[in-house]
Amino acid sequence: MSVKHPVVAVTGSSGAGTTTVKRAFEQVFRRENLTPVVIEGDSFHSLSRMEFREAVKKAEAAGNFSFSHFG
Repeated sequence: MSVKHPVVAVTGSSGAGTTTVKRAFEQVFRRENLTPVVIEGDSFHSLSRMEFREAVKKAEAAGNFSFSHFG
């Protein structure tokens, strides 16, 4: 990251407000006359759907009922 090309990453679960935060950043960039590059990450997951279901089952068997893609 540099002053000329800052990197801002916004992540979160569905419904956590990431789109709202992204829009706020876009307003700041527009006000400052900056042109950001926005990369949507909604479809990036570390596990496939089947792998995720299996991981949830294992986590629940171990007593973890809050397993998510985000750790």
